[in-house]
Amino acid sequence: MTENELATAVIGHAIEVHRSLGPGLLESAYRECLYYDLVQSGLYVEKEKPMPIVYKDVKLDHGYRIDLLVENKLVLELKTVEFFTDVHTAQVLTYLRLGNYKLGLLINFHTGLLKEGIKRIIN
Repeated sequence: MTENELATAVIGHAIEVHRSLGPGLLESAYRECLYYDLVQSGLYVEKEKPMPIVYKDVKLDHGYRIDLLVENKLVLELKTVEFFTDVHTAQVLTYLRLGNYKLGLLINFHTGLLKEGIKRIIN
């Protein structure tokens, strides 16, 4: 599957999770449910994948973690915030650059309608 096909599938599952749970829960609840749905659909998903920083040819584990990495191609950063800020976008861009990934989705479950809380970020 291409990154765009994965993104389409993930958005469908995220909408299903949001419809079932609604807004107002912790980010971790949405992450667990979305992870479960994606794995059940046959996708390979890594949860809280460590993302080391490479500085002067040395890998430093600094505690950064990708919420979900789908098929080793698509970065998912999940939020439960009032609105996205530039820092949220920068976070996904950093993950994309550090991991050499092409596409990320920033998904905010703290919205009335989930499609209003989805932002595609391209490296």
